[in-house]
Amino acid sequence: ADAAIEKVRRQFGPIDVLVNNAGTICVGPLEVMTIDDFRDSLNTHFWGPYFSTMAVLDEMRSRRQGRIVNISSIGGKISVPHLLPYSVGKFALTGFSEGLRSALLKDNIFVTTVCPGLMRTGSPRNALFKGNNEAEYAWFSISDAMPVMSMNAQRAARQILRACERGHAEIVLSMPAKAAVKFESLFPGIAADLLGIVNQLLPEAQGRDTHVKTGKQSFSGLSPSWVTTLNERAAQTNNQIS
Repeated sequence: ADAAIEKVRRQFGPIDVLVNNAGTICVGPLEVMTIDDFRDSLNTHFWGPYFSTMAVLDEMRSRRQGRIVNISSIGGKISVPHLLPYSVGKFALTGFSEGLRSALLKDNIFVTTVCPGLMRTGSPRNALFKGNNEAEYAWFSISDAMPVMSMNAQRAARQILRACERGHAEIVLSMPAKAAVKFESLFPGIAADLLGIVNQLLPEAQGRDTHVKTGKQSFSGLSPSWVTTLNERAAQTNNQIS
């Protein structure tokens, strides 16, 4: 991180805005998740932003200006079934980001925590899947492609830039995500019970095989299909297809 930041600094000068947007996701039931899945999530979602933030902090403090944007997730607000390692990493990032906000206001540095809901980025084909990987990929990629439930990546980017410019503390993207966060904060017990029901409806582990497959190794008759058309278009637009 230090080397990357220094390279940017040499080429473009002082850094005004840092956006931590690296992500990884492993989809499947808890039974097939290993300690390495949790480590990978924490390394990417927490330690990555931590080290890049530390690399720009002294400079921003000395200049008394700066913006830091941390792209967390709805999974950093609500622990979603079959995404437990992902949620652990995103919860860590959300806590780090919220704490940074309060710690750095005195230095005139504004930290914005971004929690997107389902996004149509085309990335499911490069996500990781365990257990019944074809069934896991089907529900995950179809959910990501629903017009009302998911959000266009370009629209999300515009909202994130506005929030950064204005120095907002937090932005939750998409109406379904906002509604879910509010419901969970008001009725945490009911929300947890409902998520437990959802977990029972998702594909079972089918043994204890912990091998991982990518999305593009998990295609089936259900996905890709006409139902995932919007996500397939996004995959082309966002360079998700090699």
